[in-house]
Amino acid sequence: MIACLERFVHDNDAESKPDDDVSSIGKSLDLQGSIESGGKTGIAGKDFGGLYSVRPLALIKPSGAEDIARVVKASSLTSHLTVAARGNGHSINGQAMADGGLVIDMRSTEENHFKFLRVNGSPYIDVSGGALWEDVLTRCVSTFGLAPRSWTDYLSLTVGGTLSNAGVSGQAFRYGPQTSNVTELEVVTGKGEISVCSETQNPELFFGVLGGLGQFGIITRARVKLQLAPDMVRWIRVVYSEFEDFTRDAEFLVTQKEGESFDYVEGFVFANNDDQVNGWSSVPLGPDQEFDPAHIPQTAGSVLYCLEVAFHYRNSDHPSTVDTAVSRLLGRLGFVRGLKFQVDVSYVEFLLRVKRAEEHAKANGIWDSPHPWLNLFVSKSDIVEFDRTVFKGMLKDGIGGPMLIYPLLRSKWDNRTSVALPGGEIFYIVALLRFVPKGPSVEKLVAQNHEIVQWCIKQGLGFKLYLPHYQSNEDWKRHFGNQWTRFVERKARFDPMAILAPGQKIFKRTHHNLN
Repeated sequence: MIACLERFVHDNDAESKPDDDVSSIGKSLDLQGSIESGGKTGIAGKDFGGLYSVRPLALIKPSGAEDIARVVKASSLTSHLTVAARGNGHSINGQAMADGGLVIDMRSTEENHFKFLRVNGSPYIDVSGGALWEDVLTRCVSTFGLAPRSWTDYLSLTVGGTLSNAGVSGQAFRYGPQTSNVTELEVVTGKGEISVCSETQNPELFFGVLGGLGQFGIITRARVKLQLAPDMVRWIRVVYSEFEDFTRDAEFLVTQKEGESFDYVEGFVFANNDDQVNGWSSVPLGPDQEFDPAHIPQTAGSVLYCLEVAFHYRNSDHPSTVDTAVSRLLGRLGFVRGLKFQVDVSYVEFLLRVKRAEEHAKANGIWDSPHPWLNLFVSKSDIVEFDRTVFKGMLKDGIGGPMLIYPLLRSKWDNRTSVALPGGEIFYIVALLRFVPKGPSVEKLVAQNHEIVQWCIKQGLGFKLYLPHYQSNEDWKRHFGNQWTRFVERKARFDPMAILAPGQKIFKRTHHNLN
């Protein structure tokens, strides 16, 4: 088996990858799934970001955890093979790629687990690491009337993929990120071992894998907390001309007790002009709604701010009860009167709202364009300076896509996970989600991202990259700070030869065999 793998590696280097070699590898590994030549498929060598392209050795479509374990174990016995788990390919900077290595297509395992259970009376669902969150949502709601508590904005992402980062959206202020809403994982480690882990069973692996960027193991199953799903959502957007007013109200909402705030709180920045993509028209929620700029105060600057909130309710709730509750909450906010937009949609429709944007982008041919995105966590103490320099300065004309910004609470995150966060109880997620055509503008925007990060470093801002991407060991050390030692120790324990997640460029593959 090893001889076959080594021969395939050699042939790959010689630009020759005959199909019988691929077949023989599958047979040698005794895989129940399938294997394809890396040169025959395009998905393993690219991702949603469209910024990087590599040539993997092969694409593995496993039938389950046993196949994945065999692939990792076999790779550990070669001189330099690496293994990357690929969910739905939504990484931005090649994090799910393996140049010259093996890419595991986790989507082939999506149906392996879907089991409802109760633990101490509380509902949970066991799902495959390769399942899409949108499928988990629709199946849970339609079958049980229940749903996971915490989401991402875009749900065509795999369970294992988001748990390897954090998974945040407008519910995270209340329930924490998705990493705070799982209680058990099945993981294939870098040693090729299948391990079940939780807070009490193999806790170091459990917390290491959560937010671990794929460095310690590949998530093949997750036990996710469920709650009663509402029927409907009142979806509201209100506009602010002053950043201080926007942040005051957003922070007020996310620090209130459940039942005394909205169920979802996000926000975004937009250009104070009539640009069809970056300006006023990005705010209304329905085709029959119009943004009237006459309401904007004369003192407004180059950018405006939108607070986006949602209120959950059931079909049995009387309309006046919903109206009263929403009016009471909105009455405490200092937004620009006359610039409020709202619609009532089903809970599932609300959570799948980005799906409509995806369909529209695909129809317009821009979904597959490069995405030089930048995602950061910025401390509350530095967010005003960030707004002044970045939003009002560098990005005042917009970015050709959403500029999200909203507060999160550190107390809702478990500091035992591998996620790196800035200091302070309140910090903001900032997401610059660009859609741009191929060409010189892509390099220019990547350079602008670098400029923003370097400015944050130079100014000493409290920040961390979310979905981090760095090229040097020093940058990674700075990113993890006092968590770096723990991160390195976890790597040595669970993936000692640095086989997993080579696209993150954190550790280099070592060449010794396991004892």
